[in-house]
Amino acid sequence: MSEILNSGPDNSEWEVSKEITIISPHGFHARPAAILVKTAKKFASDIRLVKDDRRQNAKSLVAVMGFALQHGDTVALEAKGADAKEAIEALIPIIAGDMEDESGQSAAQPAGGAAARDTPPSPVNANTPRLPADKSVFRGITASPGIAAGVAKRVTDSDIPVAENSGLTPANEKQALFDARALAKQDLKEIADKTETASDASHAAIFGAHAELLEDPEMTEYAEKLILNGKSAAFAWKSSYETYAKRFAALNNELFAARAVDLRDVGRRVIRILTGTNEKTAYPENCILIAEELTPSDTASLDEKVLGFCTVKGGATSHIAILARSLGLPAIVGTDESILEIADGSPLILNADEGVLRLNPAPAEIDDLMKKRASMAERRANDVKNAAKPAVTRDGNRIEVAANIGGTRDANQAVSLGCDGVGLLRSEFLFLGRNTAPEEDELAEAYVGIARALGPDKPLVVRTMDIGGDKQIPYIKQDKEDNPFLGVRGLRLSLRALELFKTQIRAILRASKLCKLHIMFPMVSTLDEFREAAALTRGLGREMGVSEVKIGLMIEVPSAAILARHFAEEADFMSLGTNDLTQYTMAADRGNPKLAEIADGLNPAVLAMIKSTVDGARGKNCWVGVCGGIAGDPAAVPVLIGLGVDELSVSVPAIPQIKSRVRELSKGECEKIASSVLELSTAGEVRKYLKQTVS
Repeated sequence: MSEILNSGPDNSEWEVSKEITIISPHGFHARPAAILVKTAKKFASDIRLVKDDRRQNAKSLVAVMGFALQHGDTVALEAKGADAKEAIEALIPIIAGDMEDESGQSAAQPAGGAAARDTPPSPVNANTPRLPADKSVFRGITASPGIAAGVAKRVTDSDIPVAENSGLTPANEKQALFDARALAKQDLKEIADKTETASDASHAAIFGAHAELLEDPEMTEYAEKLILNGKSAAFAWKSSYETYAKRFAALNNELFAARAVDLRDVGRRVIRILTGTNEKTAYPENCILIAEELTPSDTASLDEKVLGFCTVKGGATSHIAILARSLGLPAIVGTDESILEIADGSPLILNADEGVLRLNPAPAEIDDLMKKRASMAERRANDVKNAAKPAVTRDGNRIEVAANIGGTRDANQAVSLGCDGVGLLRSEFLFLGRNTAPEEDELAEAYVGIARALGPDKPLVVRTMDIGGDKQIPYIKQDKEDNPFLGVRGLRLSLRALELFKTQIRAILRASKLCKLHIMFPMVSTLDEFREAAALTRGLGREMGVSEVKIGLMIEVPSAAILARHFAEEADFMSLGTNDLTQYTMAADRGNPKLAEIADGLNPAVLAMIKSTVDGARGKNCWVGVCGGIAGDPAAVPVLIGLGVDELSVSVPAIPQIKSRVRELSKGECEKIASSVLELSTAGEVRKYLKQTVS
């Protein structure tokens, strides 16, 4: 491989790679680091990661993460041994690419699971003080949306005392540590299985990374050296994980510093086994946890008595936030330390939707909240009961309510919840998290499985790979870009990686006989690139004897919305990706919490782009859908219907609610609402108008 040099820094026994640039906007975070380490362990050679004059064991997760590699950093690999070259060739693509962000999600949020997971956390305004004049109100960052009323239960991180010496031989202490880690690994497997059942495999993978930490060679070596010096297994292990946790906590990076929590979580589990300590917390009924911080295993192990939690530490991308969203638990993080002074049993209202914890609310407030919760639960149950009914407005207009999905499991769930089809199949899951491109048969198997789950009468809209921006793959060479979201992504990249693009199109077409197949291109900004992709698709279809395939595009950039009338002449459909459309219209990074209020899909400027798209398709044989976030926002539904969209594609759990919402409305009334909000000047005015006007 050309990226491997012939000699290393010490002597000719070392193979050394050329410098590798970290191109992911997220940096080399915990998830790819774990993959790198797991892959490195498959090789017999000694392998080191090199940055400047520092070298770290590439088979140690704590060592690799200790580099805290950021976007734009450069590193190299060194390997010595019989399979050194093969090791470097296998590891370079992992470092050069990026599979996902730390939450396990890409910029387009994956569908499935709890509805809350499809909506990125909405932090409070960065300029809002955490402690307003009202000392009974505490503000933080929304980690998981929802509302709960209950009593406070403080959770403290009590230190587990350990004896420095035990009197046993080093051999006995080493065996005790080995046995304790084995038991801890079994515990983690049980938690992972429980999490996968309650949520999904991506969230269960958090505990797979924890298991990797249990066997980390750097932490093990550190502890064993202390044991050989006469220290007890518990003392040695605690010294080891605390040393590395402190290093991570000191890093000037939220994602890497957050891993200190994971290390302590793993470390304390082993200490509890070694010392025979049982720290299981007894929770009172209907409690809201108050803590400086919670660990991932704390969060995954919460029982039904816990209604939500509020912590001082943590961020919206932390593992506890991810788990809280997957479990449907309201949660806020990043609150003021004064919450730790709240007494156990104090009445609380946790409004995680607004990032607020209220202490000692008036009884009337709690009563109102409980009535609202009961009413919402009753409505949800009724929506699910009637999910199979069509979404027809009161004045007889049918709106298709489809699903945004990420695989066969989502497709099956969507059908059970009454979807009219799939409006967006995100195909990136087939391309990410691997070192080589998928073969046509592998891709086709996935598409065919989803098509079978839907059946022959429901449309399946497959979005071709939306790679680039925050999603990189190592087997496509991509130059470093200062602004990757404005660079070679989506269809632009597909047209530069033609062989892979053709492979995907052929695989998609193999599902054409099983469903009403639609192929949709992402990030289209010019008519020329759409024409090129459509011609390629139709040509491959003719070669395969496939003719009944609809071809469309996503409207995600202002140029496409403005030129919609031209696209509508040649496309079978257009689907508005309002998350990116909002980002590009407002010039506001939707992942930046400081811009959360600006990046609102109900901003009149964004609504004008939607109107331009619908108007452009009017009178042509081209339907218009919305597959972005606001399609699943009940407040936005009357506006979208009023603007004239034909389809709403939403997260799987939201299907019954959105279908029910459509049935409550009249299209004539919705048109008046849409006309009115287009005259407003801010998203806040639009939301206020809708709240006051629409029942």
